Amino acid sequence: MPLPPAPSQRASRLTHNAFESSAIEDDAPSGLIQVETKVQAAPAEQVPVMETKRGLRGRKSATATTRPAPSVVEATAPATATNRATTPARPKRKTGPSKLFVLDTNVLMHDPMSLFRFEEHDVFLPMIVLEELDGHKKGMTEVARNARQASRSLDTLASAQGADLGKGSPLNATGHTDAMGQLFFQTQALDLSLPLALPQGKADNQILGVVKALGQLHAPRDVVLVSKDINMRVKARALGLQAEDYQNDKTLEDGDLLYPGSMALPPDFWLKNGKTVESWQQGTHTFYRISGPIVPSLFMNQFVYFEAPGEPSLYARVTEIRGKTAVLRTLKDFNHQKNAVWGVTTRNREQNFAMNLLTDPDVDFVTLAGTAGTGKTLMALAAGLTQVLDDRRYTEIIMTRATVSVGEDIGFLPGTEEEKMGPWMGALDDNLEFLAKGDGGNAGEWGRAATNELIKSRIKIKSMNFMRGRTFMNKYVIIDEAQNLTPKQMKTLITRAGPGTKIICMGNLAQIDTPYLTEGSSGLTYAVDRFKGWAHGGHITLARGERSRLADFASEAL
Repeated sequence: MPLPPAPSQRASRLTHNAFESSAIEDDAPSGLIQVETKVQAAPAEQVPVMETKRGLRGRKSATATTRPAPSVVEATAPATATNRATTPARPKRKTGPSKLFVLDTNVLMHDPMSLFRFEEHDVFLPMIVLEELDGHKKGMTEVARNARQASRSLDTLASAQGADLGKGSPLNATGHTDAMGQLFFQTQALDLSLPLALPQGKADNQILGVVKALGQLHAPRDVVLVSKDINMRVKARALGLQAEDYQNDKTLEDGDLLYPGSMALPPDFWLKNGKTVESWQQGTHTFYRISGPIVPSLFMNQFVYFEAPGEPSLYARVTEIRGKTAVLRTLKDFNHQKNAVWGVTTRNREQNFAMNLLTDPDVDFVTLAGTAGTGKTLMALAAGLTQVLDDRRYTEIIMTRATVSVGEDIGFLPGTEEEKMGPWMGALDDNLEFLAKGDGGNAGEWGRAATNELIKSRIKIKSMNFMRGRTFMNKYVIIDEAQNLTPKQMKTLITRAGPGTKIICMGNLAQIDTPYLTEGSSGLTYAVDRFKGWAHGGHITLARGERSRLADFASEAL
């Protein structure tokens, strides 16, 4: 590129316009009409942006977005430092119309940070929502804590410098840079005209009236009600109002998309990769270094298997991914009696994968998903007892679970913390009975009693309500029924891990009993998705039940 001629004046005395015109005249090709040195704002180019399926987390307005078209100078002159300096700054966000989201109270009590999850869109809070938040702030439940946290966030936004409750308060005033909209409070009475069939005193109907009034007041702007209440959304749509579920905390749209933790190699894998595969032996394991198009789809600690009639099978785990190559390591076969863990042998491929994760000291976090009877609790306890009592790798087993009732609550339970958790730990007692029987079957009555006492002395049952602030060191922690945990509760439990601690989360996503939780928003799904590919974490979905033929048939038929 030819350099512009040296200026006749010193650079410090050369004006900006003179330097700009000089650069354009020298760089412009011959035959082009001389362009004005002043950059004019070109007409905005309309680029449609489709709504994503991830919900409000990445939701954009369905209207067209304006993107500045390239200026004439950009089209004719090379991209020199001068041209970049004179190009208008690109806007941070689109300049098209944004939506106005009206939040229901249950959204704030479900996720107190939901105020900052709507990106460039605005948020409106009716006065009745503040009244309901005030009514739910007392107590020690998760809902009460979320209500108090939401109230504190609202107080900080309302008291921020330059905040105007009537004209709107910037949502990024507290440091949440992703929230570029404004927060509006209801500061005046609105025309709440609803059908006579809807009682006027009910809080849900008052919110519906606010949404309808705002839609008329801000037309043609989109006013959308966001609620976790299904009936609330149905009533809103029946009145011709826009209503959506709060989907920011949904990790997956469909539970079937959950990362399974294992993958079958294609039938022609050895034909295509046999000549390029490197293999070596180290101890009892064989290692394979593979390459090819399958490598980008692999994750750390993912299990791969090759099964074909007439050919030797391969069961391995991904232990290294570097560039376009991956290293596979063969597994320990826990199907054989000589490798039994506390007398327990695995009965299928997925159980063998799970036992390899549970007994690996380099894996600190394991998630197990599967239907009833797939052996999650039994394998976790057997691996824990072996590593606590035999290997002395951990000092004790700590077991906890979400205390969510399937049916009606039976009321308060007497006794200490461990005694109160006793009725919730029926699965623990059942599996311990089986494990103690298998270990002390030939030791007589006294031997079985001693084994039971030894096992129970190394297992502590803790309530989740008292986990905050604790640190577990060299512990083997089992979190049962993890599908009933919210992502926030899951984070609270996992962050209790100290040095040398291993955490196992187990659950059945088909048996969620917590209100407002789905397969896509469960804490178990959240943990599986976030820890996918971490070098010290692993997941496996158990596919086949081994409890009994009756339980297996019931899981499929009912």
